[in-house]
Amino acid sequence: MTDIICPECHTAFSPDGASYAQLVKQVHDHEFSAALEERLKVDIELAVTKAQAEADKQRAKVAEQLAAAKKELADAKKLAKSEYALQLKETEAAKDAEIQRLKAELTAREDKEQLAVSEAVRAIEKDRDKAVMDVERIAHDKELSEKTLKEKYDVQIRELDAQIKQARDYKARLSTKMLGETLEQHCENSFENVRAMGFPRASFEKDNDARGGSKGDFIFRDFDDEDVEFISIMFEMKNESDTTATKHKNKDFYAKLDKDRTEKNCEYAVLVSMLEGDNEHFNSGIVEVPGYSKMYVVRPQFFLAIISLLRNAARGAADYKKELELVKAQNIDITSFEKDLETFKTAFGKNYDLASRRFTTAIDEIDKSIDHLQKTKEALLGADRNLRLANDKAQEVTVKKLTRKNPTMKAKFDELKASQPALSAPDAKGPTAA
Repeated sequence: MTDIICPECHTAFSPDGASYAQLVKQVHDHEFSAALEERLKVDIELAVTKAQAEADKQRAKVAEQLAAAKKELADAKKLAKSEYALQLKETEAAKDAEIQRLKAELTAREDKEQLAVSEAVRAIEKDRDKAVMDVERIAHDKELSEKTLKEKYDVQIRELDAQIKQARDYKARLSTKMLGETLEQHCENSFENVRAMGFPRASFEKDNDARGGSKGDFIFRDFDDEDVEFISIMFEMKNESDTTATKHKNKDFYAKLDKDRTEKNCEYAVLVSMLEGDNEHFNSGIVEVPGYSKMYVVRPQFFLAIISLLRNAARGAADYKKELELVKAQNIDITSFEKDLETFKTAFGKNYDLASRRFTTAIDEIDKSIDHLQKTKEALLGADRNLRLANDKAQEVTVKKLTRKNPTMKAKFDELKASQPALSAPDAKGPTAA
């Protein structure tokens, strides 16, 4: 191969095949890269030139469009000005016409409103005159009615004053005991008037038992449908004359009433009192006495009310007591049932435990018997299997197999076979053979 001289060091060398191929490839790659770079530069310059030309063309087109748009805008402005001026004139003319129409309507409305106001004023004046006449008539009727009522009330007041004076004179003539008896009679009569309808099973009797040194006025007792008493009230009635020198107070009788209630074994105590008539506390209704259990103070007008309230409350409490007793009885029954059930469960548990242990023992014995029978069964099955095998082997035994490896036995059997025809021949021939 021809020597190659290096352009740098001017040294001659002779490359082998592989080195030469590598040098050729390097030269080829270098020339290809240089050609490619040159071609890319040319293409880029051509593309830039083409893009600049296209941009110039677009700028010219945009400039033309912009000029045309400016001209159209100027024309439109001129047209709009002329149209606006014409429209403005038309609008002003329509506005003037509308103003004239509204003025005419306003004038007509003002005339109509003026007429309506005049009519309303005349109607109001007429109603006012009528109202004045009505007021005068009502005032006259009221004055006349007040006069009549005043005369009527004056008569009633005089009659009431006479009745009050008569009552005061009557009370002044009564003794303190009579006043008390009169209040007692009032309460007794009030109760008797409602007994049949409101308290058919109740008793309201005077307390005549003075063994403890004192007694109350009345004892109220009521009974349920089974004739069981569910409420009892000790009553004390107190009144006092207006002319009495010593004025008693309600609290003066609390201790005695509580003592009488306890001795007569009554649940409630009620003081029906006319004492301290100007005390609003006692005039307010039913008053509970502090410091004393189930004791009340009432005016005579609340006599029946306190009986009804206490009786209804006690009746409800009695019903609750019955229900409670019933529930208690049911609970006792349930408790007895639970005790019997526990006893049964305990006895049953003991018997079950004993039976269970015996049953377990029996099961164990049965299991042992089963194991023993199973072993016996297996032994019998083994014997049967051995017998079957022995039978199979016996069925397979033949003379041939027995004499195959026993020459002596074979010779004996052969001799036996040979002798059997000779023994049977004379029998076949009969007497001729002899």
